[in-house]
Formats: sequence, C-alpha cells, structure tokens
Amino acid sequence: MSGVFYMTQEGYDKLAEEVRYLRTVKRQEVAKAIAEAREKGDLSENAEYHAAKEEQGHLEAKLVEMENKLANARVMDESKVDTSKAGILSTVEVLNKKVNKKMMITLVSEAEANLKENKLSITSPIGKALMGKAVGDIATAHTPGGSIDLEILNITI
Repeated sequence: MSGVFYMTQEGYDKLAEEVRYLRTVKRQEVAKAIAEAREKGDLSENAEYHAAKEEQGHLEAKLVEMENKLANARVMDESKVDTSKAGILSTVEVLNKKVNKKMMITLVSEAEANLKENKLSITSPIGKALMGKAVGDIATAHTPGGSIDLEILNITI
C-alpha cells in the first residue's frame, strides 16, 4: 500500500499516538498472553496459544499498515485551503434534496474518515461527488442506496 495520505495535524498526531500505543503497550500484552499460553503445555492442542499468535499476526499487520500511512502522510496547512471549491479539509454545508435536510460534512483522507464526526473520505461516493464543487452547485452522489442530490450551501475550513 503506497501513495500519499493527506491529513490534518490532529489526525496525524492521533495516528502516531495509536502506533506508539500498539508498539509499546499492546505488543507487551500479546507477548504476555503467548508466554502464559505456552506454559500450559502441548502447543499443538492449545487454543489459547493459537488465538494469541493469531492476535499477534493481526497486530503486526495493522502496525505495518499504520506505519505506512504515517510514512506517506502529508500534513495539510489549513490556512492554505481554498474555500471557493470543496476539497480536502473543507467543511461543506449541504442540503440533501431527497429528504430536504441540511448536513455539515468535512472532507478528509481515508485515514481520518469518521462517520460519527461527519468526516467523510474524499474517496467515498459523497466525498467524490463534492470534490471541486462550489457554493450553489448540485453534487450527485451515486451511493449503494441510490443517487443523492446535494446542494452546496457553504464551504468553510
């Protein structure tokens, strides 16, 4: 997995902290679980040992992925974000024409996407539809649930 990941400073710091936690705390916990399971005898029939080894594999794979994102991250300067058009780090106020409801959406990289915080990836169907649009434009997002027309009301940082 390569390519550039555009991130906010906040998102970069959060990812770096999670990597630090996984390297120091979580690795120790998994190693301890493996050691405890190993002490219980025959490893060929020890389900705890196999589960701990599998968890270790998942942890290491996740660490590689996250470290790759950090290595390829480009921290965006929010003061240089153009608000004339929707782009990464823009907060876009839209009107969903289908249900006549206003929403605030912040466009971010995949690494920072969080639906609970209304942070959508620029690679999501809605994110793609909003990219490059200006106030007054209608963006049509082709989602698995059907097409959604979104009128852009405002763009801020």
